Amino acid sequence: MSTNDDKTPLDTIKELGLARERLPQHIAIIMDGNGRWARQRNLPRVRGHVKGAESVRAIVTHCARLQIDTLTLYSFSTENWKRPREEVDALMALYVENLVRERDELMANQIRLVQIGRREDLPEDVLRELEKTESMSAGNRGLRLVLAINYGGRDEIVDAVRELARKVRDGRLEPEAIEEGDISAALYTRGIQDPDLLIRTAGEMRVSNFLLWQISYSELYVTDVLWPDFRCEQLNEAIRAYAARERRFGAVNPPEQTSTGK
Repeated sequence: MSTNDDKTPLDTIKELGLARERLPQHIAIIMDGNGRWARQRNLPRVRGHVKGAESVRAIVTHCARLQIDTLTLYSFSTENWKRPREEVDALMALYVENLVRERDELMANQIRLVQIGRREDLPEDVLRELEKTESMSAGNRGLRLVLAINYGGRDEIVDAVRELARKVRDGRLEPEAIEEGDISAALYTRGIQDPDLLIRTAGEMRVSNFLLWQISYSELYVTDVLWPDFRCEQLNEAIRAYAARERRFGAVNPPEQTSTGK
């Protein structure tokens, strides 16, 4: 995922054809279609995940060049444990391999790695390499790469409610004083701004238990492209579609002023 070439971030932004302020600061992606990509080619599902890892590398690089603040990738949901054991084991092995292999590139390009999701069910080797990479990259000041691993949006909200309930029980918080900010601060994504743009690949029209609280006002973009085929060109299309939209956050535009001829 090297960004160390002759192309500067400014060059990449200019190629996009948008003013810097029109770009989303936080992009979240539901990476769907690895299995279908493999099935269409009569390949094992694992080959789709391997190919999908190439897309991850390309998109992380491109977001870093575009100077996007945060990229959140839905990597493994709490429901994914229901998949065949062979596939789950292969995915976990891929996480370990990529966490180790990409570590130097993350550091060289000032990328911070953050994991969101429940950690207690992750295999020991995955958790070890994940925590090592998080610790090493914590001081980096470039793109924040958030991996949602063993993540579920409802689980996140349940965990947040439990944290607030403990504060109420201990007398540190009055129930009537709880506001949206308190809930946001209790989520896995505390300190991270909500996504501006949510992308889903493979054409599915659902959010699949992903960032349920955080995407309240996110712009949604769905593409039929399967994740292993999703590259910089497709990301640019999504960003251009985002930039063309008018975000009002529930408000209305001020009425146009009628000329009086004075």
